Amino acid sequence: MTERLVMVRLIPSHFRFRVGYTPGSGRKVSEWAEGGGLLVVNGGYFTPEYQATGLLVSGGEAHGTPYGDFAGMFLVLPGGRVEVRWLGDRPYDPGEMILEGIQSFPVLVKPGGVLGFPPDADDGRPARRTVVAQDREGRVLFIVAPRGYLTLSGLARWLVES
Repeated sequence: MTERLVMVRLIPSHFRFRVGYTPGSGRKVSEWAEGGGLLVVNGGYFTPEYQATGLLVSGGEAHGTPYGDFAGMFLVLPGGRVEVRWLGDRPYDPGEMILEGIQSFPVLVKPGGVLGFPPDADDGRPARRTVVAQDREGRVLFIVAPRGYLTLSGLARWLVES
């Protein structure tokens, strides 16, 4: 079986990025899309009660508990600057002004194109995947594997080789 990847590459200065969150109330991606966003993707991990398990910042309001160096973070800073970080390289700083952000894991590719998720860490189960990345020019990439045929290590390897 083959996966069909959908990829969108955005120049951050041309868009406004928001992290939507309604604590204690889950919503489908299709419901979030009704808000008029040009692109809506899922992200992060949540408890059965719809509480963020990692740090999530929506509209400047922080929720959840920060993850450690195994995770990554998508964040929007003052002035609209957007970053995708590996927390092992640049840990979360509670004093930093974050307007929007979400932490998640695993980090599939570390800075410099280094494989971040080795094959021996994978349980081998294919699933639908959503990836956020940033290229050397600072563009933000959202990659979705909607069919559910990729393992984490397979996707990580593909990203490194691309």
